[in-house]
Amino acid sequence: MKIVKKVSLLVGVLLVAAGMNTAMAADNGAGKVAIVNVQQVLQQSPRVTALSKKLEDQFKDRQSKLNDDQQSLQTELDKFKKESPTMSQKDRDAMEKKITADRTDLVKRVVAYQQDLQKEQNKVMQGILADLNGVVSTIAKKDQYSLVLDSQAVVFSANGVDITKDVASKFNSKS
Repeated sequence: MKIVKKVSLLVGVLLVAAGMNTAMAADNGAGKVAIVNVQQVLQQSPRVTALSKKLEDQFKDRQSKLNDDQQSLQTELDKFKKESPTMSQKDRDAMEKKITADRTDLVKRVVAYQQDLQKEQNKVMQGILADLNGVVSTIAKKDQYSLVLDSQAVVFSANGVDITKDVASKFNSKS
């Protein structure tokens, strides 16, 4: 659910930033204000859950392989610690060199995995963000709201209309 929190924060910031630009327009006229709980929309979205599951499945094999390799390296290290006192210096040096090479290789693969995962998460987040902003904009235009804010960014609102259910419904109905 990390992706949900990242997207919620990003959408909230963008809605607030966009809202500030239109707030001045709302001040000039009798603008309507709406509030949407972005985090709730994303947390309860079967669509976001499916995308998260798809991403998890996509990287599952690599994660499993890395975990197995880490276990093997630990086993190798434990064996070295146990047997090193009785090894010849040549064998000890060779085993240390192998462990160091294996550790370096594992670290490189873990870094590559994390970078690839982050890249894919960002792609997914951009798509979700674009769709969610589109849904909010469509509802705001249709119902003539001059300002839509994330409920997480609002301390108090006497006049704000909560459009969370409408946003969630339209967002989840998109394929």
